[in-house]
Amino acid sequence: MSSSEQAQTRLRAQVPLEPHTGDPLLSRPEGHTYQVTHDITTQSLYVKGDQEPLEWSLVDDRNGLTLRWPQRSAPSLPALLAAIEGAFACYPATVALRLQLSTVLQANLCAAGIAVKDSHGELWVYAELFWQLPTLWLTSPSMRVYPQQPILENGKRHPRRPPRPSGCVYQRYIPWLNATLSFRVLDLELDLERFSRWMNDPVVAHFWEEQGDLEQHRERLESTLQNPSVVPLIGCIDGEPFGYFETYWAKEDRIGAYYDAGDFDRGWHVLIGEAAFRGRPYVAAWLPSISHYLFLDDCRTQRLVIEPRVDNDRMIGNLAKCGYALLKAFDFPHKRAMLGMQLREHFFNERSWIPLPPHPGSAPRPDPRFTP
Repeated sequence: MSSSEQAQTRLRAQVPLEPHTGDPLLSRPEGHTYQVTHDITTQSLYVKGDQEPLEWSLVDDRNGLTLRWPQRSAPSLPALLAAIEGAFACYPATVALRLQLSTVLQANLCAAGIAVKDSHGELWVYAELFWQLPTLWLTSPSMRVYPQQPILENGKRHPRRPPRPSGCVYQRYIPWLNATLSFRVLDLELDLERFSRWMNDPVVAHFWEEQGDLEQHRERLESTLQNPSVVPLIGCIDGEPFGYFETYWAKEDRIGAYYDAGDFDRGWHVLIGEAAFRGRPYVAAWLPSISHYLFLDDCRTQRLVIEPRVDNDRMIGNLAKCGYALLKAFDFPHKRAMLGMQLREHFFNERSWIPLPPHPGSAPRPDPRFTP
């Protein structure tokens, strides 16, 4: 038996693969939009784009979960990616998905890391690999890694950073919200008034301590936008802004002095400005998603860091539920902070794009591949 089959056997023995049912999944691979639905009674998966729905067989039995394309002609790659995403969404505890389809596509799928062929010639899609494919969630994924050139800036040596993107950079359908979460780059004129209102919200001000008038916040954002190591983002649910995410390269940031920062480590700050979007269902959506975005944005990023105030118990607890290790408390000049860190290997290995129970959409842990 192959290692993939052994993994699936152990998975089925220790973690029940109960199917998720609910609203259709929206999948957006390579700029295409598909609606994916699952009929458990007929063991069928339907992928509908601009054309007639494509019907796949999705069978869960003692040999694991199998996605089969019944036709001789090969499906389009975007439709295939949507079907795979739908299969993993229906069975969120699945580690590996057996893929049966025309041999025409197999070499390309293996070359792209979408699928892996085992010693028996069977094709497997690993969730750990699949969720690292940027074309499903990044709206304008770079086809090449930005070249590396060390530069010295403000007394710090670090790689030259790519230009800041614009517009929407990430989107992901959240099943338990039946909505799409997205991140777009902050637009000063569009977002200034909203940002100022958020900063003056008592809940936000308690931790950020950046209350002020519109002009103060304009100067603050102008300074942020002049910093090439920072990408300020607005989080949206179905296009409605709900929070501010300030992402940065850790080596150039103040946090780089408090741990051994790697060249491609990323960090982030967050505030949820709209009270209607606070609470567990939303945390379970945006917290893993900002981590997912930062890992997808550059495949060389191996660690994410965050430094909430040490008395922010709710945030620290949410970080732990979403795979962050809490390493140490330390002192900035302006606050005592907790250093949280997420490893790339841990995030994808442990399926941290969905948090631990009791958060919505959670899957069982630990991963049975690493359970004796």
